[in-house]
Amino acid sequence: MVWVWLKFVVCLAIILFAGTKLARYGDVIAERTGLGRLWIGLVLLAFITSIPELTTGISAVALVKVPDLAMGTLMGSCIFNLLILAVVDVVYRRAPVLSDARMGHIRSSIAGILLIGFTAITIFVGVKFSGLSLGWLGVPSIIIIVVYLVAVRLMFVSERKHRSVSPSDEPKQYADLSMRTVWFKFALAAAAVIGAGIWLAYIGDEIDQVTGLGASFVGSLFLAFTTSVPELALSVAAVRLGAVDLAVADVLGANMINIAKIFILDLFYTEGSLIAAVSNSHIITAIVAVVMTIFVIFALLFRRRRKTFVFISWYGVLLIALYVFGAYALFSGMTLG
Repeated sequence: MVWVWLKFVVCLAIILFAGTKLARYGDVIAERTGLGRLWIGLVLLAFITSIPELTTGISAVALVKVPDLAMGTLMGSCIFNLLILAVVDVVYRRAPVLSDARMGHIRSSIAGILLIGFTAITIFVGVKFSGLSLGWLGVPSIIIIVVYLVAVRLMFVSERKHRSVSPSDEPKQYADLSMRTVWFKFALAAAAVIGAGIWLAYIGDEIDQVTGLGASFVGSLFLAFTTSVPELALSVAAVRLGAVDLAVADVLGANMINIAKIFILDLFYTEGSLIAAVSNSHIITAIVAVVMTIFVIFALLFRRRRKTFVFISWYGVLLIALYVFGAYALFSGMTLG
């Protein structure tokens, strides 16, 4: 038992160190390529930091045949990622962190709401529509991946248009760095984050076995926490660098990618539609994630210059409260339908 927790601490330390480096070199790439922090965080960094959820989910559906564990990890990761915004709001002392973030994050927030909301609805009616499939692949999973790809494409076009119309007048911080060296160090940091993140997911599974908690609860909370540690490490490091948009985009982009992974997991789950096989307990987590994202949109729209409670903003308190509610709902076995 002690050995498991020791491995857990070592793995966290690796992710925290590598995540800090990943944030710095991601910021360099955003500046030097001209793609911007929003796009790099939304796609590149979000993809890298969310790989542990994918490997955990594939193991859950393909090896142990527990789809609830896979869905719980994805949905629980979504609410934990949004909780990260409360954490970085505390770390970011100058102002409410979302007040210094670009309004462009509203688009990724709305896309996240659409993806999570659609998933919740299809889980609710999953049994009734379990026949809607192509082979064993559920039609809802295909719709999810199409919506994700269309949303990413639209945001890429919008971001490119924004940068062409309003070129950044920020001073160049990394003009003297070699891009070959930057990409090499970025790849090393990414490999460390991915490797340690996957290892952490397996450690989480070991802890799951010794605690004996339910698949939905463990997947949505503990495994979701362990697989979301890379997002936490990167986001905290990014705001300390002053790269607020990088941190916020990573969180919101990771949530979009988490839901898009349902398509990949459905490919590995050969016993039928994945969404039709999971319990309604995940609907609670999805609703909590949607409400948390709505508060993020409000915070981006109504940009207060001072924090409500000295060290944390009003939305930070609400995000924490909603996360605690979601955890309690899962622990108590609350369901809809």
